[in-house]
Amino acid sequence: MSLSDASCQTALKAKVGVLRLSSSAPVFIAQDKGYFKDAGLDIELKFFDAAQPIAVAVTSGDVDFGVTAFTAGLYNLAGKGTLKVIGGMSREKAGYPLIGYFASNNAWAAGLKTPKDLAGKRIAVTQVGSSFHYSLGLLADKYGFKLSDVKVLPLQSLSNAAAALKGETVDAALLPVSTARTLMDADGAKLLGWVGDETPWQLGAVFASPKTLSGKALVTKFLAVLARADREYHDVILAAVADGKAPIDDKTKPLLEIIAKYTNLPVEQVVGNCAYIDPEGKLDVKNVGNQIAWLQEQGFVDKGFDANAIIANEYVKPD
Repeated sequence: MSLSDASCQTALKAKVGVLRLSSSAPVFIAQDKGYFKDAGLDIELKFFDAAQPIAVAVTSGDVDFGVTAFTAGLYNLAGKGTLKVIGGMSREKAGYPLIGYFASNNAWAAGLKTPKDLAGKRIAVTQVGSSFHYSLGLLADKYGFKLSDVKVLPLQSLSNAAAALKGETVDAALLPVSTARTLMDADGAKLLGWVGDETPWQLGAVFASPKTLSGKALVTKFLAVLARADREYHDVILAAVADGKAPIDDKTKPLLEIIAKYTNLPVEQVVGNCAYIDPEGKLDVKNVGNQIAWLQEQGFVDKGFDANAIIANEYVKPD
């Protein structure tokens, strides 16, 4: 048996649930550049089309770790003790386009020109209590209209929401720029603005089930590798972003090509949707508490728990 065969047999195996979005960029970098393998980990990526199913997959044991956006469903599962947050990932932050508000062409022509004009409109999101739904709620709070004044249409997936926008069956949709870019390029939708510019917040996290967390060696190694990739992604790509776009040069191109590979986008599109991620993988714990309180107030999340109850403090670096 060769040394490489032996190392493969002794590697700690884990499945990671992710979306094909730039918000998971450090995961893609770590996988493609062999950082997980270097740390003695055998990682399999499993791809999903919405955030909530990843939380369900972690709870059921179909995947060991989830890396995706916070949702009401994730919080409800965490409140029951079936998963714990162990690190931060993407954030909505001014200057880093990630999730946008997009209008259909007909709605745009009828006067829907800015995010504050969304009151009273039919708006597609993936699921009730999703990150998109929460972003819409924050916008309503900012501009003084009621979320109940909006016709929220949960269409279960990003692809469905995009299709509804293009097909003019909704007035608007909240979509990641990577999903919306093809629509905009084909003149199938109009950009109203970016969530990060309107209402910054902690969008994504790393989480795991109690069963996974019982394997401290696996969790510690996994988070250490992510921290390495977080730092590289931040220092190489995010530090170079100007006017919402990263340059394509000798330094950034290798990482941009990795992100392009896993998100199924050309590099020229990846440069405009580089999600902000803290270079140390920190989590904005205060904002997580605000999210839970807001979702509980809306009736989307069960009451009786707060951020402290769902965070594995031994792993999380608070911001």
